[in-house]
Amino acid sequence: MGQDSHSKGRDVSMNIIIIGCGKVGMTLAEQLAMEEHSLALVDNSAEKLDEIPENIEALRVLGNGSSINTQMDAGVEKADILIAVTESDELNLLCCVIAKKTGNCHTIARVRNPVYSKEIDFIRERLGISMIINPELTAATEIARLLRFPSAIHIDTFAKGRVELLKFQIRQEFGLDSITVANLREKFRCDLLVAAVERKGVVYIPNGDFMLHAEDRVSVIASPQNAAQFFKKIGLKTNQVKNCLIVGGGKIAYYLAKQLMDMRIEVRIIEKDKQRADKLSEDLQGKAIVLVGDGTDKKLLIQEGLRQTESFVTLTNMDEENIMLSLYAQAQTQAKLVTKINRIAFDEIIDKLDLGSVIYPKYLTADYILQYVRAMKNSIGSNVETLYQILDNRAEALEFAIHEESEVTSRPLMDLKLKSNLLIGCINRRGKIRIPGGQDTIQVGDTVIVVTTQKKLHDVRDILL
Repeated sequence: MGQDSHSKGRDVSMNIIIIGCGKVGMTLAEQLAMEEHSLALVDNSAEKLDEIPENIEALRVLGNGSSINTQMDAGVEKADILIAVTESDELNLLCCVIAKKTGNCHTIARVRNPVYSKEIDFIRERLGISMIINPELTAATEIARLLRFPSAIHIDTFAKGRVELLKFQIRQEFGLDSITVANLREKFRCDLLVAAVERKGVVYIPNGDFMLHAEDRVSVIASPQNAAQFFKKIGLKTNQVKNCLIVGGGKIAYYLAKQLMDMRIEVRIIEKDKQRADKLSEDLQGKAIVLVGDGTDKKLLIQEGLRQTESFVTLTNMDEENIMLSLYAQAQTQAKLVTKINRIAFDEIIDKLDLGSVIYPKYLTADYILQYVRAMKNSIGSNVETLYQILDNRAEALEFAIHEESEVTSRPLMDLKLKSNLLIGCINRRGKIRIPGGQDTIQVGDTVIVVTTQKKLHDVRDILL
């Protein structure tokens, strides 16, 4: 796509078909509708189509998404992307194969079965699917990251793991109360950047004069080494946990146990269903302890070491159960808590509860797909490499790869007229990570991390006023 076609105010609207109107499908539809894409939503349940909120402007198509006629009704011939997120992996793959043959669009399939996880690259290449996303594996990777660095509430990674955006809560004993952002780096002599602060439900993208207070939730950008150094200095635990107690033995538990065992973390899983527990034990080759029992039985939890465990992860299929278990654990243990939430949408109430780190698999999946959609519409000048919705979806952290000279390159950052509530958090130059100052410049070949409450950034030039 030519440089001139991406001038200011460029149209980045695409024709997108979503097959499957479940949790992930609806989360995606909401986000993509906000970005003003033209949507067609397909489901074989009239009830599901009726439940689509009115504020989502979309063509609603009743039918089987793998039927050529249904796809034609949804406009596959003119579609830019087809996204298949039904409950069935096989149906999702079939929808994508048919879309490739019928239209000329990019295709994204949700594939969750562990059986396919080893064959993903083969499936993608042979079937010509643009992207395959596994929400359970994605959620497990996120949880494993948190157990590696238990002091953080949330961790997002950029620059192939060389940079992290870590969120933590300021406690009185850290010595950070009433310190300004500018003084923080001087006082602790750490190369990190305060990217965002959440205070009483309000999100701030702070400047140097911004003053931090106890109870603030602060997101910092740093290399893993510098982050660990900073957390150590303020007295926060930086070592990975030694053991983990998991309640619920579904797909996330399987993927998580595998990753934790690779990290030499001892794993115990409590699963109610005997058949599922036996299968899980077999799949994990007996290297994790899988117990048959009711994870909501207090006596069983105490007996299985809840008070001694260093981490406690709730992965049952019931959000309410996960919340209650984490609240109970909060009173019983000092463990790192991770709570999975799938459906409940009361974010503001959940934020007030002390549930440790909260994982939303549907948002994780939506982030990866959105990142792909944004990247498709970039100019030659730059490309969205990574995208995270952060701070309860009220802000975004994006990583742009800079491919050519433009009005943002080779000029000191202090001379760039940036949009408000926007921060250039980090420059990655040939693997060297730099927290930039006003004299620094963006160069071709860099990747640049931007944190902002301004949505819809598609190109690095969108950071300018």
